[in-house]
Amino acid sequence: MAKRFNRLGETRVSNEGYEMVIVKSEGDRNIYVEFQDNYKFIKKTSYKHFKEGAVSNPYHNSVYGVGAKGVGNYNDFTSNDIRYRTWSGMLRRCYSEEYLSKKPSYKGCVVCEEWKNYQNFAKWFDDNYYEIEGETMCLDKDILVKNNKIYSPKTCIFVPNCINSLFTKGNRIRGKYPIGVNSKNGNIFYAVCSDGTKHNIRLGSFKTIEEAFTTYKNFKEYTIKSVADKYKDFIPSKLYEALYLYKVEITD
Repeated sequence: MAKRFNRLGETRVSNEGYEMVIVKSEGDRNIYVEFQDNYKFIKKTSYKHFKEGAVSNPYHNSVYGVGAKGVGNYNDFTSNDIRYRTWSGMLRRCYSEEYLSKKPSYKGCVVCEEWKNYQNFAKWFDDNYYEIEGETMCLDKDILVKNNKIYSPKTCIFVPNCINSLFTKGNRIRGKYPIGVNSKNGNIFYAVCSDGTKHNIRLGSFKTIEEAFTTYKNFKEYTIKSVADKYKDFIPSKLYEALYLYKVEITD
């Protein structure tokens, strides 16, 4: 009969950098280790994996260096799960250097500490997600709070893509003029705005930047209100109200 060793109290450092202590043993195939961090999570593993450091901590920031999968009711960590797909996409937009090099408009955006734990985000997702037939739903961070850079429960809301696209800014291509304004020669200025159906409309030509921008502003705010009215019965009331109160500024 093989001799059973007393493993209790034995320590190792995991490959993720966490000190582990064996707190219970039912033989080398079934030991329980406690991670020596703020969470003190206890995980069942084998002594072989313990010796090799191959025991993963669910509170390790394994997703884009900031996000932890955590422990709770949400355990599908694949792109098949819309909650996890939305969460990892949010972290990617904020913390992936590769993504930020392609989408610099997200530079400076962050995720609140609460949502860096996937379990917290997934619960919020279940409480707030809704669908509209024929629409792709988007997690938006800056309609409720204009120019917001923080993904959090207080600042985010799900919106249909047709609404989300109303607030897309072509900063990389719009040049030196205010939003909605362009010019070929610097003497005549044109106001151009999307009509809410992905089509740009030229609203007229003007002698000054201010006149062109004011025309754009009025049309843009009218378009946003029109789309809000169209979706009033399908979207949360706080989203509808935010759309009606939204103001376009020359500094946008």
